[in-house]
Amino acid sequence: MRRLFAAVVLVAAYALFAVVPAGAGTAGPRTVIANLFEWNWPSVGTECATFLGPRGYGYVQVSPPQEHVRGAEWWVAYQPVSYRIESRKGTRAQFQSMVNACHAAGVKVIVDAVINHMANTDKSGPGWAGSAWSHYDYPGTYQTQDFHHCGRNGNDDIANYNDRYEVQNCELANLADLDTGATYVRDRIAGYLNDLLSLGVDGFRLDASKHMPAADIAAIRARLSRPAYLVQEVIFGAGEPVTPNEYTGNGDVHEFRYGRDLARVFRSERLAYLVNFGEGWGHLPTGVANVFVDNHDTQRDTPGTLTYRDNGLYALANAFMLAWPYGSPTVMSSYEFTDRNQGPPSDSSGRTLGSTCFSGGWRCEHRWQAIANMVAFRNAVGGAGVVNWYDNGWQHIAFGRGNAGYLTINDEDFAVTGRSYRTNLPAGRYCDVIHGDFAGGSCTGPVYTVDSGGWFAADVPAHDAIALHAGARVS
Repeated sequence: MRRLFAAVVLVAAYALFAVVPAGAGTAGPRTVIANLFEWNWPSVGTECATFLGPRGYGYVQVSPPQEHVRGAEWWVAYQPVSYRIESRKGTRAQFQSMVNACHAAGVKVIVDAVINHMANTDKSGPGWAGSAWSHYDYPGTYQTQDFHHCGRNGNDDIANYNDRYEVQNCELANLADLDTGATYVRDRIAGYLNDLLSLGVDGFRLDASKHMPAADIAAIRARLSRPAYLVQEVIFGAGEPVTPNEYTGNGDVHEFRYGRDLARVFRSERLAYLVNFGEGWGHLPTGVANVFVDNHDTQRDTPGTLTYRDNGLYALANAFMLAWPYGSPTVMSSYEFTDRNQGPPSDSSGRTLGSTCFSGGWRCEHRWQAIANMVAFRNAVGGAGVVNWYDNGWQHIAFGRGNAGYLTINDEDFAVTGRSYRTNLPAGRYCDVIHGDFAGGSCTGPVYTVDSGGWFAADVPAHDAIALHAGARVS
């Protein structure tokens, strides 16, 4: 039943050109983050220059850059053994070149920073760059006195998420839990983050923030050498004592409920329910919420999450996220995996291979036409509010964003035909950016005419969408 739109998405995605036409992006604030999960540094730099910058992405989020344990799994990057900028994704010099290339393309860099813990005993042997280590002893960085030893559950691991002490003082899966309340530890973490800032990094995603008191993060932030964007990973748990709201004073917070609720609506409920999606659903205030359809954790561990495997449905959900005025959106860019532990495409030494989109396992959702072109939509509408909301009570919705954009999604099992849509767009001809690329005043896909009253006529196929915006007005 979703074959038509899925086919459109996949054909468009795999037909995308490597060189982006001039003018494909729009002017205005660039707020969308592309999470290039486990990409190596040369590939990130190239992608910033050839796609992310020209298409209007404002930020790229990169995976942890510090030295980590050796292994093939994705999660080895989240097991630091030192703070050297040397990993399977590249060297310090390559990291610096990547930051410079992204900045030259107008794209800021957010680093996934692992500061709650160090490596556990799942792996042994020297780290990626040759550093010796053992549990609670990371020479030149930390020793046993720098960690929490909570004395619970026989192994110091968290067992009860309803116990604040355990969540923030015991170990997450045997990972050596840093005593972030200690002055030395705070100074050492800040030294790592300041080193990254010296290389030009613009912000940090703080991994496992829920396992650090918000006050500890505030103390570390106060030690930074200059202002930086922060987004904190705090997973909401019903009834749990540690809540995402505690952390909003430090910066943005991941709103995990967003992707969960959006997936449920698109899979089994009514799109009409989205009329007040966001704060109206009990989510964080929009100004501090970072949102996503999926991320590297949820696509592996949260049943029902929409991922690249959902093809057209996934593209529709991302199009809604990018059009809807709630939170700061992050677009996931994945590689294919059949096992939750599977690491990125790598060579025989474990070094991450260069990313070639739609080849070698790299899925590159950030390049899918229906997603990439909605980045320019979001840039064009800026902070404009929702106008002219329409729904049929079920799976057909439509809404405008001020006088700068309009989106209609039909997730019914049948086409919606013979109707017109009321927008606040100025009269003119507009490219449907769901199905066409706009460049140089022309469109490779359908074009719709908005009349002097703001109306346009359109037929919307089943499980499909149409999106128009002021930055894609056809000459």
